[in-house]
Amino acid sequence: MLDFIQFWLEIFKIPALILFIHLNIAFIVATLRKDNSVADIAWGLGFIVVTYTAFLTKGQVTLREILSLTMVTLWALRLATHIYLRGRGRDEDFRYKKWREQWGEKALVYSYFQVFILQGFLLLVIATPLLLIHSTSGRSFWISDLLGLIIWVVGFSFESLADWQLYKFKKDPDNKGKLLTTGLWKYSRHPNYFGEVLLWWGVFLLALAHPYGLVSIIGPLAITILILKVSGIPLLEKKMEGNAEFEEYKKKTSVFVPLPPKD
Repeated sequence: MLDFIQFWLEIFKIPALILFIHLNIAFIVATLRKDNSVADIAWGLGFIVVTYTAFLTKGQVTLREILSLTMVTLWALRLATHIYLRGRGRDEDFRYKKWREQWGEKALVYSYFQVFILQGFLLLVIATPLLLIHSTSGRSFWISDLLGLIIWVVGFSFESLADWQLYKFKKDPDNKGKLLTTGLWKYSRHPNYFGEVLLWWGVFLLALAHPYGLVSIIGPLAITILILKVSGIPLLEKKMEGNAEFEEYKKKTSVFVPLPPKD
């Protein structure tokens, strides 16, 4: 048991330190701007920080490691860019604005720990498969890697296309106050979240070739629970409660997994 604990501490310690610095810089920027939405951009970039730190300190140039670096880079840069473009010129995200009002005079302290430090902890948990891939030697490329790559590509495509469809829809002034119910959004109320969860299960399959690979299932499980039960779908669905168009949409459209709409 002691060896097991030491193994994981060794994997996490340096990436966690560099991530801590990254999040503190993001917190300073958010404080100066009075906008905690900066945390959403820092989220994706944080995965690049921890993954490249693990690779540069302990990694090797293998096909699996090159694949995982490519996957996390494409996903993180696309997500950060999307969030930046979506929020450019807009007020602070409704979640952070509501919390800021609730926290009052203690907003600075709560912002630091609840938004940035807690986010860092969750990020490290979700990144467990990536840290494992870049910190230990695994078997040569095998079937679970190929399956993981396929699942990641499907998930990444779903998330990217869904976000692009929503971005284009909201950019049209004629759609102000309306609900997107076409494209991928015809089959799922949250196709972008479906893609997000799916791609992390793909990353996990790449980690299976490594010692303690099964333990890294904590990563995809964490993001799945967060999106389905905590900060993803529940918050957005609650925000839309009482909207007549949404209630009708809700009756016939799958909440998560894309399915044919009900009549």
